[in-house]
Amino acid sequence: MAGGIGSRFWPMSKPSYPKQFLDVLGMGKSLIQMTFERLCLFTPKENIYIVTNKAYRELVLEQLPLISSDQVLCEPERKNTAPCIAYAANKIYDLNPDAKMVVAPSDHLILNEGKFKHIINVALDQAGKEDCLVTLGIKPSRPDTGYGYIQFHQDGDIIAGQVKKVKQFTEKPNLELAKIFLTSGDYYWNSGIFIWSAKSVINALNKFKPELNQLFSCELGKYNSDSEQEFVDAAFHNCEDVSIDYAIMENAKNVHVVLANFDWSDLGTWGSLYTHLDKDYHGNAVIGNHVHMFDSSNCIVNMPKDKLCVIQGMEDHIIVESDEMLMIFKKKDEQLLKEYLKKAKKLSPGYF
Repeated sequence: MAGGIGSRFWPMSKPSYPKQFLDVLGMGKSLIQMTFERLCLFTPKENIYIVTNKAYRELVLEQLPLISSDQVLCEPERKNTAPCIAYAANKIYDLNPDAKMVVAPSDHLILNEGKFKHIINVALDQAGKEDCLVTLGIKPSRPDTGYGYIQFHQDGDIIAGQVKKVKQFTEKPNLELAKIFLTSGDYYWNSGIFIWSAKSVINALNKFKPELNQLFSCELGKYNSDSEQEFVDAAFHNCEDVSIDYAIMENAKNVHVVLANFDWSDLGTWGSLYTHLDKDYHGNAVIGNHVHMFDSSNCIVNMPKDKLCVIQGMEDHIIVESDEMLMIFKKKDEQLLKEYLKKAKKLSPGYF
């Protein structure tokens, strides 16, 4: 899934060039390139489909030269994850009714790819045994209020790689509730990575969102033909804007979670990126070849690689420059970024 605009990573991430296409870690690879390489660990590159907004089709093909144009599925408009998955599932089902699917966001950070491959194979095995929906749960390391949580049945030991029956999903909790979840031991972070057979997820969509799935399944013969894009455009125009969590995961009774303990982040904010970057003695995480920090601590700084930058007297701040835009923001106030961007857009519309 590669259709988001990553607005919380402004000013680097913009609607014309969102974060999945950026090298936010300074590693020489974009997030979508890293995701593609990770998925190639357990499936041939020909089996990887990228669902993205039609505006990003050429960006996808440019950054992933090993795929064909037929592997890029274009959404005409953004309607959240349920329509995206309904489109992909029905197209894949038309190709192979027995196919199993891994649904992965293109902008996640997963550093231990060996553990990831093992956990995915456990989930694929479970999805092949029965009609079920499988997700990956990440062992929480802190009471984070930015993630959804999955509660599972505590039957026996709790170790990585186990498959547990899901009790309930909880959307982003407040801090007090997140602390309770952390100490309880039976709540894991919801990774947003899903594994199932094409048949199982289509069955679930038919049960809980029949009108939505009907739009994408009513003329299966148009998939993988010259008529596909026109058919899909009409389906997106008429379908509901809803996430897969709300559409089926919170309602279905056949949901399992595979417990995982690999290093993971959905990189939703600059603050979440900060936790994964190398830091200097004063806790500063810096991307840029000529950034010099003085009397500053616990900052995240992202500058163009050849720009000379001298920063003095800053503490717990986010400092990012991209093109003709500069952001200096307190880390603790990052959740207010969207609000301030709306005001900035009114004052300087030419930059947005």
